[in-house]
Amino acid sequence: MAAQDLTATVAGRTMRMSESARVNAIRIGTALAVWLAWEALARSGLLYQGVIPSSVAVFESIWKHLADASFYRHAERTFYEVAAGATIGSLLGLAVGILTGQLRVVGRAVEVYINVLAPTPKIVFLPLLMIMFGVDFGSKVALGAASAFFPVSVATLAAIRLVNPVLIKVGQSFNASLWQMVRKVYLPAMMQPLVSGLRLGLGVAIIGVLLAEIKLSNVGLGHLAIDYYNAFRIADMYAVLLITFSLAVGANALIGALARRMQQD
Repeated sequence: MAAQDLTATVAGRTMRMSESARVNAIRIGTALAVWLAWEALARSGLLYQGVIPSSVAVFESIWKHLADASFYRHAERTFYEVAAGATIGSLLGLAVGILTGQLRVVGRAVEVYINVLAPTPKIVFLPLLMIMFGVDFGSKVALGAASAFFPVSVATLAAIRLVNPVLIKVGQSFNASLWQMVRKVYLPAMMQPLVSGLRLGLGVAIIGVLLAEIKLSNVGLGHLAIDYYNAFRIADMYAVLLITFSLAVGANALIGALARRMQQD
């Protein structure tokens, strides 16, 4: 029996390793195909010169930016605006989602407004936010927070209704406080949809901040990208966009890692 169990364990591990290898091969193949298509389109002459620059020129521009100390002033500003906006919006969305999910009558009343405002492009609120928070740091953070709030609140409100009522009754029977209910009952049960909401919230917060920087700013990655566009420095514009994309991917991976750590704890 022990030998059979060992054989089954080894076979299972081998199968998982084989599947992982295939997944990695597909990922590498996809990235290679995208790069080849990009380079072929850039060299084909089908588009106006400079619209799709060579990847070589873009990667050279990325290296130039990473070696330029002044670039980090723009990156740092965008980082702080996105971090502050996403954090504020996500915490408010989480709180509103949990409270409206617990208070059924209030939840039904508030949910209508959340669902109506959620798909609204948040950039339309920028003039109002500029009046309220000024044209500098505050309006960018506010737009990032407004962008992140709705995906997180919608995801939290939907997830909290899927929590097993038995778990809630057990927590209430032990006279658990609201924080204990959130920490021990709600968050573990709604982790997966909540993580999806946080990832989406981070993504739209980045978009909101960049749009605000493009519209009115003299510093930040959004300002840098539109400045290159206006000067028709397209390779430099692509470089800034790719760096921004890489930072967003890293932040997204960090959220997933933190979620896995919380589940293990």
